[in-house]
Amino acid sequence: MKKLNYILTALLVSGSFFVKAQTPKGSVLIKNATVLTITNGTLEDTDVLVENGVIKRIGKNLTAANVQTIEANGKFLMPGIIDAHSHVALDAVNEATAPITSEVRMADVVDPYDIGLYRALAGGVTVSHAMHGSANAIGGQNITLKHRYGSGNPEDLFMKEAPRTIKFALGENPTRVHGRGNGNQPRSRMGVEAVIRNGFNEAIQYKKTWETYNAALKQKGATPIPPKFDTRLQTLADILDGKIIIHCHSYRADEIYALINTCRDFGITNIVFSHVNEGFKVAPELAAYTMGASVFADWWAYKFEVYYSTAYNAAILTENGVITSINSDSGELIRHLYHEAGKAQRYGQLDDDQTLALITINPAKQLGIADKVGSIEEGKQADLVIFEGHPLSVYAIPQMTFVDGVKYFDINEDNNDMRLKVSATDIIEPIFLKEHEHRCMHGVDFFFTNFGRNLFEHGH
Repeated sequence: MKKLNYILTALLVSGSFFVKAQTPKGSVLIKNATVLTITNGTLEDTDVLVENGVIKRIGKNLTAANVQTIEANGKFLMPGIIDAHSHVALDAVNEATAPITSEVRMADVVDPYDIGLYRALAGGVTVSHAMHGSANAIGGQNITLKHRYGSGNPEDLFMKEAPRTIKFALGENPTRVHGRGNGNQPRSRMGVEAVIRNGFNEAIQYKKTWETYNAALKQKGATPIPPKFDTRLQTLADILDGKIIIHCHSYRADEIYALINTCRDFGITNIVFSHVNEGFKVAPELAAYTMGASVFADWWAYKFEVYYSTAYNAAILTENGVITSINSDSGELIRHLYHEAGKAQRYGQLDDDQTLALITINPAKQLGIADKVGSIEEGKQADLVIFEGHPLSVYAIPQMTFVDGVKYFDINEDNNDMRLKVSATDIIEPIFLKEHEHRCMHGVDFFFTNFGRNLFEHGH
């Protein structure tokens, strides 16, 4: 009998019975915190009660039976940070074989074991937008992730309530990969716009073909032959029908304005521009015709098209009514998004709520999930971070991070070996040794073994 139990347990763990577990939901009472609600101001000495993954009550002197209580006196509680442009937990980011690859899906290559998820949690990030790369004028479909680190099932990370999104790209990346790299269109910025317009026009014809077929089905005695289903064109048709949000890699003001005009011609309003370094030049247009801009705090001049920018960009966009967020586009910077937001405040003189909105409610709006996350409100999902120090202070340190009320990071339970579990394909930078040599000799051995191997394998 005992042997049979072992076998049944093994089958259940391996998924052979196809039992689908529910994603965990937690309950917790956080007491006496300074609560940064984002949407309803700052509440001093306030309690937040979470039940079954949802914020149930916000107030003073709250009590709850059979619920873990955390004393947060002197600490700050804010919504989980949201990164609207990330590549964390992805096995691949580009399908560079054609200028339009809208049939591919990032959901197919999510790696739930990626240590980057844990490191993001250590920086207070609870949601990230896992994106296709920028090799294509129209790339693949993205996936919004909840950082439920520790599950071996990629689908446990999917935020199933989030709308579909897709990656577009303008400028040097698609022209370099396809025009100069493979001799295909696009080779110029106008070629990028032509590829996008041609794609939409082809999708319109595809829609008409199906509409004709469906109309014919309604005729008595008709047996029409259905058109061939095409995932690439169907995805573009869904964009035209407002079912998918575009997130577009962009830098220059002229190309941003060009795509705004293209989208207006096709009746598309669901578009967010990413990076947007020259967005301040077209801020009124971004405010009027788009879902916003997701920018860097101070990255520029790393290639020709992004030579010109300003650290005032986020503030200028915000003051012009653009829904603005700050993104990482980096497995390292994702841990420091609260610092990146602080830079925007330092240069642009935004107030605390405006600044924290750049990494909470605003990216939530851009991803279509602001009714679920991005602020501390009763009824919203309990993605929360407890900070030692105000999050916009350079000295701020995240203490605990919760997703759906479940604690996934605790600085006091942060095991040393979590910092050693890196992908075998990563190139370990020399800074790794400086950060970790004090932890244990195993860290030193790990560094020399893997750093040397990677140097050899990558031809450095």
